[in-house]
Amino acid sequence: MPSTEPQSQPTTPSQPQSQRQPGNDHDQHIAVIGLGNLGRVLAGTLLDAGYRVTVWNRSAARAEPLVERGARRAETVAEAVAAADLVIVCVLDYAVVRELLTPAADVLAGRVLLNVTSGTPEQVGDIAPWVAAQGASYLDGAVYAVPQTIGTPSAFVLYSGSPAAFTAHRERLELFGSARFTGERPETAAGYDTAILSGMYGMFAGFFHAVALAETYGITAADLTDPLVRWLRDAAAALPGFATEIDAGAYATETSNLDINAAGLASILSASQAQGVPTDLLAPLQSLFTDQLTRGHGADSLARAIESVRGVGGVREEAGVEVAG
Repeated sequence: MPSTEPQSQPTTPSQPQSQRQPGNDHDQHIAVIGLGNLGRVLAGTLLDAGYRVTVWNRSAARAEPLVERGARRAETVAEAVAAADLVIVCVLDYAVVRELLTPAADVLAGRVLLNVTSGTPEQVGDIAPWVAAQGASYLDGAVYAVPQTIGTPSAFVLYSGSPAAFTAHRERLELFGSARFTGERPETAAGYDTAILSGMYGMFAGFFHAVALAETYGITAADLTDPLVRWLRDAAAALPGFATEIDAGAYATETSNLDINAAGLASILSASQAQGVPTDLLAPLQSLFTDQLTRGHGADSLARAIESVRGVGGVREEAGVEVAG
């Protein structure tokens, strides 16, 4: 987009910005608060799409490249909020979210607040009612992309909160990546995020163990990774089937069962110990297998290990139905 100079007159807190910035093609006003790696890319993506964008960052110098591309720099958070129909907050944590928005509470009414700050469902459950009490609509977003892949086919974002706000702004949200609405409860997207990232870190744990073990056999991490990734892609194809079994609480299988997998993992742990590789990352999984074998479920699917993760003696109660662990 052509470069423009920032407007010489600041927007007053009581009125949205009224003058279209040169070169911008949309009526919607969008503010981005927080210009870290992700915030800068979100703002730049909106500018590239022709939206009028107001930005704010505690360190004003970070806004300069965006101002040169056509953004308007606000002097305060309240000024940025007042200039926008959609306000995107992307900061360090939820304490900073509250710190920044509290002085702008009087100008939140009638706006949509999209919070893509990383946090827990409990933190979302605290901030969302406060935003609603100010008369604004709340959306929470969990972004699955590194900044460099925002707007590419690999990027996707999960949203929860106001269905009306999601529908009204979906065109803008799709610019960042495939947009999926997960539910009206504001905490839902953060619940997905916490669970999905726990799966990611579990994968990393397996990778680190695999590399440490491979090195003891003279195999480099680079040489290991190509066949490992190929195998993990194939292994990941089993997850939808596991999910169906888990949701139904039905674990009968004629393929790779708990007996087979427990024996296989025991062999890996034994080899690791023989090579001097700690088993801390994999031993907890073997404990789950052992718990299920002790309960007599060796012929069942590997997915049944979830019943031991759920705790309470491996018994799940859902909708009045008791599923034995």
